[in-house]
Amino acid sequence: MAVWQDMHMSDPAPTVLEICAGAGGQSSGLEMAGFAHTCAVEIDPDAAATLRLNRPGWDVVEGDVVRFDASSYQGVTLLAGGVPCPPFSVAGKQLGPADERDLFPRALELIRLARPEAVMLENVKGLASARFGTYRAGILRALDAMGYQADWKLLNASWYGVPQLRPRFILVALRPRFFKRFEWPEPVGEPPTVGRTLFQLMAANGWGGATRWVTKADGIAPTVVGGSKKHGGADLGPSRSRAAWLELGVDGSGLADRAPGQDAPEYHLPRLTNPMVALIQGFSPNWRFAGKKTSVYRQIGNAFPPPVAFQVGKAIQEALAGRGKRPAAGSTRTGLSPVGQKVATMGSNGCSSG
Repeated sequence: MAVWQDMHMSDPAPTVLEICAGAGGQSSGLEMAGFAHTCAVEIDPDAAATLRLNRPGWDVVEGDVVRFDASSYQGVTLLAGGVPCPPFSVAGKQLGPADERDLFPRALELIRLARPEAVMLENVKGLASARFGTYRAGILRALDAMGYQADWKLLNASWYGVPQLRPRFILVALRPRFFKRFEWPEPVGEPPTVGRTLFQLMAANGWGGATRWVTKADGIAPTVVGGSKKHGGADLGPSRSRAAWLELGVDGSGLADRAPGQDAPEYHLPRLTNPMVALIQGFSPNWRFAGKKTSVYRQIGNAFPPPVAFQVGKAIQEALAGRGKRPAAGSTRTGLSPVGQKVATMGSNGCSSG
Protein backbone atom coordinates (compact mmCIF):
# COMPACT_ATOMS: atom_id res chain seq x y z
CA MET A 1 0.00 0.00 0.00
CA ALA A 2 0.92 3.65 0.17
CA VAL A 3 4.18 4.59 1.80
CA TRP A 4 3.39 7.39 4.26
CA GLN A 5 5.83 9.13 6.53
CA ASP A 6 5.28 11.80 9.16
CA MET A 7 7.42 14.85 8.42
CA HIS A 8 7.47 15.87 12.12
CA MET A 9 8.06 19.49 11.25
CA SER A 10 8.56 21.96 14.07
CA ASP A 11 8.53 25.02 11.82
CA PRO A 12 5.26 26.52 10.59
CA ALA A 13 3.86 24.34 7.82
CA PRO A 14 4.57 25.48 4.28
CA THR A 15 1.42 26.41 2.41
CA VAL A 16 -0.09 25.23 -0.86
CA LEU A 17 -2.57 26.75 -3.30
CA GLU A 18 -4.02 23.89 -5.33
CA ILE A 19 -5.83 24.27 -8.65
CA CYS A 20 -7.89 21.56 -10.40
CA ALA A 21 -7.84 19.76 -7.06
CA GLY A 22 -10.29 17.01 -8.00
CA ALA A 23 -11.28 14.62 -5.24
CA GLY A 24 -8.14 15.14 -3.20
CA GLY A 25 -5.55 12.63 -4.39
CA GLN A 26 -2.84 15.26 -4.76
CA SER A 27 -4.33 17.21 -1.85
CA SER A 28 -4.02 14.39 0.66
CA GLY A 29 -0.54 13.46 -0.54
CA LEU A 30 0.73 17.02 -0.17
CA GLU A 31 -0.90 17.24 3.24
CA MET A 32 1.00 14.12 4.33
CA ALA A 33 4.17 15.76 3.04
CA GLY A 34 3.60 18.64 5.44
CA PHE A 35 1.84 21.26 3.30
CA ALA A 36 -1.11 23.22 4.68
CA HIS A 37 -3.80 24.15 2.18
CA THR A 38 -4.62 27.83 1.91
CA CYS A 39 -7.10 27.12 -0.89
CA ALA A 40 -8.21 24.28 -3.17
CA VAL A 41 -9.97 25.19 -6.42
CA GLU A 42 -12.21 22.62 -8.13
CA ILE A 43 -14.96 23.05 -10.72
CA ASP A 44 -16.80 19.73 -10.29
CA PRO A 45 -19.47 20.01 -7.57
CA ASP A 46 -19.16 16.40 -6.38
CA ALA A 47 -15.36 16.56 -6.19
CA ALA A 48 -15.57 19.87 -4.31
CA ALA A 49 -18.06 18.23 -1.94
CA THR A 50 -15.59 15.37 -1.44
CA LEU A 51 -12.89 17.83 -0.42
CA ARG A 52 -15.23 19.53 2.07
CA LEU A 53 -16.39 16.16 3.41
CA ASN A 54 -12.85 15.11 4.26
CA ARG A 55 -11.39 18.50 5.17
CA PRO A 56 -14.22 20.76 6.38
CA GLY A 57 -11.68 23.32 7.58
CA TRP A 58 -10.19 23.87 4.13
CA ASP A 59 -11.08 26.82 1.92
CA VAL A 60 -12.56 24.97 -1.07
CA VAL A 61 -13.45 27.26 -3.96
CA GLU A 62 -15.98 25.58 -6.23
CA GLY A 63 -15.58 27.21 -9.61
CA ASP A 64 -13.64 27.61 -12.83
CA VAL A 65 -9.92 28.20 -12.32
CA VAL A 66 -10.02 30.55 -15.32
CA ARG A 67 -12.01 32.97 -13.18
CA PHE A 68 -10.03 32.39 -9.99
CA ASP A 69 -7.98 35.33 -8.73
CA ALA A 70 -4.69 34.19 -7.20
CA SER A 71 -3.33 37.65 -6.46
CA SER A 72 -4.44 37.45 -2.82
CA TYR A 73 -2.33 34.32 -2.32
CA GLN A 74 1.06 35.95 -2.86
CA GLY A 75 3.65 34.38 -0.61
CA VAL A 76 2.18 30.86 -0.77
CA THR A 77 4.93 28.24 -0.66
CA LEU A 78 3.67 25.93 -3.41
CA LEU A 79 1.23 26.19 -6.29
CA ALA A 80 0.16 22.70 -7.35
CA GLY A 81 -2.41 21.17 -9.63
CA GLY A 82 -3.41 18.52 -12.11
CA VAL A 83 -4.37 20.53 -15.17
CA PRO A 84 -6.78 18.78 -17.58
CA CYS A 85 -5.17 16.01 -19.59
CA PRO A 86 -7.43 15.58 -22.70
CA PRO A 87 -5.39 18.07 -24.76
CA PHE A 88 -2.38 15.74 -24.48
CA SER A 89 -3.98 12.30 -24.23
CA VAL A 90 -4.05 9.70 -27.00
CA ALA A 91 -7.55 8.94 -25.76
CA GLY A 92 -8.44 12.33 -27.22
CA LYS A 93 -7.23 14.16 -30.33
CA GLN A 94 -4.01 15.50 -28.76
CA LEU A 95 -4.77 19.04 -29.88
CA GLY A 96 -2.47 20.49 -27.23
CA PRO A 97 -2.64 24.29 -27.11
CA ALA A 98 -5.41 24.25 -29.74
CA ASP A 99 -7.70 22.50 -27.24
CA GLU A 100 -9.87 24.90 -25.27
CA ARG A 101 -9.34 22.71 -22.19
CA ASP A 102 -5.61 23.43 -22.11
CA LEU A 103 -5.09 25.21 -18.80
CA PHE A 104 -1.31 25.43 -18.75
CA PRO A 105 -1.44 29.09 -19.91
CA ARG A 106 -3.83 29.84 -17.04
CA ALA A 107 -1.60 27.98 -14.59
CA LEU A 108 1.34 30.13 -15.70
CA GLU A 109 -0.72 33.27 -15.14
CA LEU A 110 -1.67 32.09 -11.64
CA ILE A 111 2.00 31.44 -10.91
CA ARG A 112 2.78 34.99 -11.99
CA LEU A 113 0.08 36.34 -9.68
CA ALA A 114 0.78 34.16 -6.62
CA ARG A 115 4.60 34.12 -6.89
CA PRO A 116 5.08 30.84 -5.02
CA GLU A 117 8.46 29.49 -4.03
CA ALA A 118 7.69 26.22 -5.82
CA VAL A 119 5.37 24.81 -8.49
CA MET A 120 4.16 21.25 -9.08
CA LEU A 121 1.95 20.42 -12.08
CA GLU A 122 1.07 16.91 -13.25
CA ASN A 123 -0.38 15.51 -16.46
CA VAL A 124 -0.53 12.38 -18.62
CA LYS A 125 2.40 10.66 -20.28
CA GLY A 126 1.16 11.99 -23.63
CA LEU A 127 2.57 15.43 -22.82
CA ALA A 128 6.03 13.84 -22.85
CA SER A 129 5.77 12.88 -26.53
CA ALA A 130 7.95 14.51 -29.17
CA ARG A 131 5.01 16.31 -30.77
CA PHE A 132 4.70 18.52 -27.67
CA GLY A 133 8.43 19.28 -27.34
CA THR A 134 8.03 22.87 -28.51
CA TYR A 135 5.08 23.35 -26.19
CA ARG A 136 7.02 22.07 -23.17
CA ALA A 137 9.95 24.30 -24.04
CA GLY A 138 7.61 27.29 -24.14
CA ILE A 139 6.36 26.48 -20.64
CA LEU A 140 9.91 26.30 -19.32
CA ARG A 141 10.83 29.56 -21.00
CA ALA A 142 7.85 31.24 -19.36
CA LEU A 143 8.89 29.88 -15.97
CA ASP A 144 12.47 30.95 -16.55
CA ALA A 145 11.26 34.49 -17.30
CA MET A 146 9.47 34.49 -13.93
CA GLY A 147 12.64 33.45 -12.10
CA TYR A 148 12.18 29.68 -11.81
CA GLN A 149 14.26 26.70 -12.75
CA ALA A 150 12.26 23.62 -13.69
CA ASP A 151 12.44 19.97 -14.62
CA TRP A 152 10.03 17.41 -16.13
CA LYS A 153 9.96 13.79 -15.02
CA LEU A 154 7.92 10.73 -15.94
CA LEU A 155 7.06 8.80 -12.77
CA ASN A 156 5.19 5.52 -12.42
CA ALA A 157 2.86 5.26 -9.45
CA SER A 158 3.97 1.67 -8.88
CA TRP A 159 7.41 2.99 -7.89
CA TYR A 160 5.85 4.51 -4.77
CA GLY A 161 3.75 1.71 -3.35
CA VAL A 162 0.68 2.06 -5.59
CA PRO A 163 -0.53 -1.32 -6.99
CA GLN A 164 -0.99 0.20 -10.44
CA LEU A 165 1.40 1.24 -13.22
CA ARG A 166 -0.11 4.70 -13.86
CA PRO A 167 2.64 6.83 -15.46
CA ARG A 168 2.38 10.56 -14.74
CA PHE A 169 4.39 13.39 -16.27
CA ILE A 170 5.28 15.93 -13.61
CA LEU A 171 6.72 19.42 -13.74
CA VAL A 172 8.51 20.82 -10.70
CA ALA A 173 9.76 24.41 -10.65
CA LEU A 174 11.55 26.22 -7.84
CA ARG A 175 13.46 29.39 -7.24
CA PRO A 176 17.11 28.75 -8.19
CA ARG A 177 18.39 28.69 -4.60
CA PHE A 178 15.98 25.80 -3.89
CA PHE A 179 16.13 24.08 -7.26
CA LYS A 180 19.83 23.30 -6.88
CA ARG A 181 18.90 21.05 -3.94
CA PHE A 182 15.91 19.36 -5.52
CA GLU A 183 16.13 15.64 -6.28
CA TRP A 184 13.33 13.54 -7.73
CA PRO A 185 12.16 10.84 -5.29
CA GLU A 186 13.68 7.41 -5.67
CA PRO A 187 11.42 4.33 -5.97
CA VAL A 188 10.48 2.88 -2.59
CA GLY A 189 10.29 -0.79 -3.52
CA GLU A 190 7.95 -3.33 -5.06
CA PRO A 191 4.25 -2.40 -4.86
CA PRO A 192 1.75 -4.84 -3.36
CA THR A 193 -0.31 -6.97 -5.72
CA VAL A 194 -3.96 -6.28 -6.47
CA GLY A 195 -4.91 -9.40 -4.51
CA ARG A 196 -2.93 -8.42 -1.43
CA THR A 197 -4.31 -4.89 -1.58
CA LEU A 198 -7.96 -5.91 -1.91
CA PHE A 199 -8.18 -9.19 0.02
CA GLN A 200 -9.89 -7.79 3.11
CA LEU A 201 -12.49 -5.91 1.09
CA MET A 202 -13.04 -8.82 -1.29
CA ALA A 203 -13.58 -11.22 1.64
CA ALA A 204 -15.66 -8.79 3.72
CA ASN A 205 -19.01 -10.44 2.91
CA GLY A 206 -17.86 -14.00 3.41
CA TRP A 207 -16.95 -15.02 -0.14
CA GLY A 208 -15.29 -18.42 0.13
CA GLY A 209 -13.26 -17.89 -3.03
CA ALA A 210 -11.43 -14.78 -1.81
CA THR A 211 -8.26 -16.60 -0.77
CA ARG A 212 -8.03 -18.44 -4.09
CA TRP A 213 -8.73 -15.16 -5.92
CA VAL A 214 -5.73 -13.50 -4.27
CA THR A 215 -3.42 -16.01 -5.95
CA LYS A 216 -4.94 -15.08 -9.32
CA ALA A 217 -4.68 -11.32 -8.71
CA ASP A 218 -0.93 -11.56 -8.21
CA GLY A 219 0.20 -8.52 -10.21
CA ILE A 220 -0.32 -4.79 -10.27
CA ALA A 221 -3.29 -3.22 -12.01
CA PRO A 222 -3.41 -1.49 -15.37
CA THR A 223 -4.00 2.25 -15.26
CA VAL A 224 -7.42 3.03 -13.83
CA VAL A 225 -9.31 5.11 -16.38
CA GLY A 226 -11.81 7.55 -14.92
CA GLY A 227 -13.32 8.87 -18.13
CA SER A 228 -15.30 12.10 -18.22
CA LYS A 229 -18.88 13.30 -18.12
CA LYS A 230 -18.96 13.07 -21.92
CA HIS A 231 -17.12 9.78 -22.34
CA GLY A 232 -16.82 6.64 -20.27
CA GLY A 233 -18.96 5.18 -17.53
CA ALA A 234 -18.51 3.16 -14.38
CA ASP A 235 -16.29 0.47 -15.87
CA LEU A 236 -12.56 -0.19 -15.77
CA GLY A 237 -11.72 1.26 -19.16
CA PRO A 238 -11.45 0.23 -22.81
CA SER A 239 -11.11 -3.33 -24.07
CA ARG A 240 -7.34 -3.51 -23.57
CA SER A 241 -7.69 -2.48 -19.93
CA ARG A 242 -10.51 -4.94 -19.37
CA ALA A 243 -8.39 -7.74 -20.81
CA ALA A 244 -5.61 -6.86 -18.34
CA TRP A 245 -8.10 -6.87 -15.48
CA LEU A 246 -9.40 -10.26 -16.61
CA GLU A 247 -5.87 -11.64 -16.30
CA LEU A 248 -6.03 -10.55 -12.65
CA GLY A 249 -9.37 -12.29 -12.10
CA VAL A 250 -11.50 -9.15 -12.27
CA ASP A 251 -14.55 -8.43 -14.42
CA GLY A 252 -13.78 -4.95 -15.72
CA SER A 253 -17.04 -4.43 -17.58
CA GLY A 254 -18.64 -2.63 -14.66
CA LEU A 255 -18.54 -1.90 -10.94
CA ALA A 256 -20.21 -3.77 -8.12
CA ASP A 257 -22.16 -2.22 -5.27
CA ARG A 258 -20.71 -4.66 -2.78
CA ALA A 259 -18.16 -7.46 -2.46
CA PRO A 260 -19.20 -11.04 -3.31
CA GLY A 261 -21.24 -12.73 -0.60
CA GLN A 262 -21.27 -16.22 0.90
CA ASP A 263 -23.52 -17.45 -1.91
CA ALA A 264 -21.02 -16.50 -4.65
CA PRO A 265 -19.31 -19.53 -6.30
CA GLU A 266 -15.67 -20.14 -5.40
CA TYR A 267 -14.60 -19.42 -8.98
CA HIS A 268 -16.78 -16.33 -9.29
CA LEU A 269 -15.31 -13.50 -11.43
CA PRO A 270 -15.78 -10.45 -9.18
CA ARG A 271 -16.17 -6.82 -10.10
CA LEU A 272 -14.52 -4.11 -8.05
CA THR A 273 -16.39 -1.68 -5.84
CA ASN A 274 -15.53 2.00 -5.60
CA PRO A 275 -13.74 1.51 -2.25
CA MET A 276 -11.61 -1.16 -3.91
CA VAL A 277 -10.72 1.12 -6.82
CA ALA A 278 -9.80 3.83 -4.31
CA LEU A 279 -7.28 1.48 -2.68
CA ILE A 280 -5.83 0.61 -6.09
CA GLN A 281 -5.43 4.36 -6.65
CA GLY A 282 -3.55 4.73 -3.36
CA PHE A 283 -6.21 6.53 -1.33
CA SER A 284 -6.43 6.02 2.42
CA PRO A 285 -9.35 3.75 3.43
CA ASN A 286 -10.57 6.69 5.53
CA TRP A 287 -10.97 9.04 2.54
CA ARG A 288 -14.67 9.43 1.69
CA PHE A 289 -16.31 10.43 -1.57
CA ALA A 290 -19.44 12.47 -2.27
CA GLY A 291 -21.83 11.81 -5.12
CA LYS A 292 -23.47 8.89 -6.89
CA LYS A 293 -21.70 5.72 -8.00
CA THR A 294 -20.51 6.84 -11.45
CA SER A 295 -19.44 10.25 -10.19
CA VAL A 296 -17.46 8.69 -7.36
CA TYR A 297 -15.73 6.31 -9.75
CA ARG A 298 -14.72 9.19 -12.02
CA GLN A 299 -13.39 11.15 -9.08
CA ILE A 300 -11.27 8.19 -8.03
CA GLY A 301 -10.15 7.28 -11.54
CA ASN A 302 -9.13 10.83 -12.42
CA ALA A 303 -7.11 11.37 -9.25
CA PHE A 304 -3.37 11.79 -8.83
CA PRO A 305 -2.31 8.89 -6.55
CA PRO A 306 -1.71 10.29 -3.04
CA PRO A 307 1.53 8.34 -2.45
CA VAL A 308 3.09 9.86 -5.57
CA ALA A 309 2.02 13.37 -4.55
CA PHE A 310 3.46 12.66 -1.09
CA GLN A 311 6.84 11.60 -2.43
CA VAL A 312 7.19 14.54 -4.84
CA GLY A 313 5.87 16.92 -2.20
CA LYS A 314 8.37 15.61 0.32
CA ALA A 315 11.20 16.12 -2.19
CA ILE A 316 10.06 19.71 -2.71
CA GLN A 317 9.86 20.17 1.05
CA GLU A 318 13.41 18.94 1.52
CA ALA A 319 14.70 21.30 -1.16
CA LEU A 320 12.88 24.26 0.39
CA ALA A 321 14.19 23.37 3.85
CA GLY A 322 17.77 23.03 2.58
CA ARG A 323 17.87 19.29 3.26
CA GLY A 324 18.09 18.20 -0.37
CA LYS A 325 21.27 16.97 -1.98
CA ARG A 326 23.71 19.40 -3.53
CA PRO A 327 24.10 18.92 -7.30
CA ALA A 328 27.13 16.98 -8.44
CA ALA A 329 30.16 18.96 -9.54
CA GLY A 330 29.89 19.97 -13.16
CA SER A 331 26.10 19.48 -13.24
CA THR A 332 24.37 21.28 -16.11
CA ARG A 333 20.82 21.13 -14.73
CA THR A 334 18.93 24.27 -15.74
CA GLY A 335 15.37 25.30 -16.27
CA LEU A 336 15.60 24.64 -20.00
CA SER A 337 17.83 21.64 -20.59
CA PRO A 338 15.60 18.72 -19.52
CA VAL A 339 13.09 19.13 -22.33
CA GLY A 340 15.03 17.78 -25.26
CA GLN A 341 17.23 15.51 -23.18
CA LYS A 342 14.66 13.57 -21.17
CA VAL A 343 11.31 13.47 -22.90
CA ALA A 344 11.63 13.70 -26.67
CA THR A 345 11.56 9.94 -27.20
CA MET A 346 8.86 9.03 -24.67
CA GLY A 347 5.53 7.56 -25.74
CA SER A 348 2.03 8.56 -24.69
CA ASN A 349 -0.96 7.07 -22.98
CA GLY A 350 -4.60 7.72 -22.31
CA CYS A 351 -5.94 10.40 -20.04
CA SER A 352 -6.66 9.00 -16.63
CA SER A 353 -6.03 11.57 -13.98
CA GLY A 354 -6.70 15.16 -13.29
